Amino acid sequence: MALVLIADDSPTDQHVLVRALEKHGFETLIAKDGQEAIRLAGERSPDVILMDIVMPGMNGYQATRRLAQDPATASIPILIVSTKTQEADRVWGLRQGAVQYLTKPVSEEELVAAVRAALG
Repeated sequence: MALVLIADDSPTDQHVLVRALEKHGFETLIAKDGQEAIRLAGERSPDVILMDIVMPGMNGYQATRRLAQDPATASIPILIVSTKTQEADRVWGLRQGAVQYLTKPVSEEELVAAVRAALG
């Protein structure tokens, strides 16, 4: 069973993502901000990370860049899942090291397909 780390400060979005992923057999772990996502990624080595952008403290772009540059976590695929819908946001997210950029609200089918694709 693949472990998916969800970095998102919204309880509603956390619930929606956890419910969709666990329904399809994924194990989930929650981080409420970028700093916690970095800590949990180092401790638990998730198979995939779903990263929101707008979070308190360290935002998702900063956390993605740090995770992508750290040899201990660089191989973990990061999918940004954000309400930021501008093309510049998507391009910047991918430049920070994300492998995919999804916009909220993301459908369950799109989410599960993206996670499975990231897992190879």
